[in-house]
This record gives sequence, structure tokens and C-alpha cells, in this order.
Amino acid sequence: MRSLCFVAVMALLAGFVGEAAAAASQYPNRPIRYIVATGPGGASDLIGRTIAPAMSEILGVQIVVDNRAGAGNTVGAEIAARAAPDGYTLLSCNIASLAIGPALYRNLSYDAERDFEPLGLVASNPNTFSVNPSIQASNLAQLIALAKANPGKLNYASGGVGTSPQLSMELFKMQAGIDLVHVPYKGVGPAQLDLMAGRVQAMTSTVPSVLSLARQGKVRALAVTSRTRDAQLPEVPTVAESGIPDFEVVSWQGVCTNAGAPQQALRRLRSALATVLAQADTQKRIMDLGFQLHVMSAQKAAAFMKAERVRWAKAVRELGIAQQ
Repeated sequence: MRSLCFVAVMALLAGFVGEAAAAASQYPNRPIRYIVATGPGGASDLIGRTIAPAMSEILGVQIVVDNRAGAGNTVGAEIAARAAPDGYTLLSCNIASLAIGPALYRNLSYDAERDFEPLGLVASNPNTFSVNPSIQASNLAQLIALAKANPGKLNYASGGVGTSPQLSMELFKMQAGIDLVHVPYKGVGPAQLDLMAGRVQAMTSTVPSVLSLARQGKVRALAVTSRTRDAQLPEVPTVAESGIPDFEVVSWQGVCTNAGAPQQALRRLRSALATVLAQADTQKRIMDLGFQLHVMSAQKAAAFMKAERVRWAKAVRELGIAQQ
């Protein structure tokens, strides 16, 4: 009797294990968390809220966007890195969290290369130098002259220390020989409100985040940081056109999950992202937001991100910025 009970218990346990294994193999079978390392309205937020619903439809589960801004996008990346490597956490991996952050912060709790598995690159965009319309500068040359006449008296806002827009301005300041005071904000939205109110004179931000305000005349866009003019703001010259030769900074947006995620999860996630990015309506929405499509497979994205880390480590050294 005892042996029969033992056999029955073991059979029951085997059934439970089999059911658990089957459930685990049916990925995904619960909601997926998509950590966006910027506040609402930032470039990563715009991309995340564009592709998450489309990926949800393909995967058959809800993808919940979770904004976790701070410290140049590294707060969100740290949260994602600590999550279980099960394919149920995505990260809006971008130039700030996976390239600039590692160059700026000595004690990050994550390794940009070791702790994340790219699913692919999605889009890129230049940054924009904008001013309050009351500022007596209708182009970048006039802003430079104004800053040189008032050293340390003008300020500029950004969505945070260590972001691509902020370092764009720091590179520009160094090459133009001017002194503007940085005022960091916890997100693009609050910075834009203060720019429109005149509490800060200038701002650096991505093209998508400033596009509607520039078109409405609420801010004045002076230059974009790409090598060529942006299609969404064709009337706005590049920084290079404005007198700073060879100047170029381009932000990029990708999607990652945790390193160590099951291969089945990686295959499904990468396939879903590739399918979404191949859809004409998704491409149109991304471009209408002010982004340029910059689609790369997981393997190519990993190599690209590695090269970007090398580039920004060099740029930070040249700027003389001490690691924090």
C-alpha cells in the first residue's frame, strides 16, 4: 500500500512538472513589461508607445509601458538589468543608457554589453538646439554671439544629465568657445514647459520631442545635430552648416531584453519586432513622429551599440568630463 501511494504521489508530481514545463514553453503566457528609461514625451517613450501595441497583437499578450526616468536613462536600465532573464522584461535601450551612460558613470550596477540582449535597432534622430522665441537669436551664429557677449549668463535645459541632447550641447559649447549653464530636468516635458515660459533661454532635445512646438512657433529651432538637414524640419540648418564644421550627433533607439533569456523567447520577441517594423503603418507612424527609420537585426545592432560605446567613451574624455 505504501509503495502504491508513493507511486501515485510521484505520478502526480510528474504531472505538475509536465504542466509547468508546458506552460513555460508556451511563451509568452503573461503580460510583458516594457521599461522606458525616459519620462512621457521623450524619444524612447514615443517609440515604445508606438511599437508596444503592435507587438502585443502579434505576441497575444499585453505589453505594459513602464516609464522609469532618471540619471541619463540609466535608472530604467538598472531596473531592467535586475529583472529575471525570462523574456518578460523589455528595455528601451538607447544611446544614453547603453553608450553614453557607461562612459559617464563609474559605478553603474549593470554592464551595457554583458547584461542585455538586443532585439534590434528601431530608429534614429538628430537633436535640436532651440530657444525661447523672445531670445534675440534667429540662428546659431547669433546665439554664439549672444553667449560670448554674456558669458555664463545664458542657460540651457535638457531632459537630464548624460543624455545625448545634453552632450550634444556640451560638444557644441566646447567647439564654439561659449559658456552656457546647464539646467537638467527629470524629463523633456518639464524642461519644455520652462523653455516656453522663458525660465530657461535654450534647450537641447530630440527632433521628435520638439517637432510640434517648433511647428507651432512656441519655440524657435536653430539647428539640428545631424550631418544633413532633417526631413521633418527642412528649414532648420545643421550645426555644421551654421559654422561648426564636421559636427554630428545622432541619437538612436532600440529594444533589448535581459541577457540569459530563453532562446524561444528571444526568437519570438525578435520575430515580433521585425514584423512590426516591416509594417507600412508602423513605419509611417515612426516617421510622422520625427524619427528616421534605422532598422537593424539583433546581431548588427549589438555590433553597432558596441562601436557607439567606444565612440562616446572617447567623446567624454575629450570633453574632460570626470566619471561620476
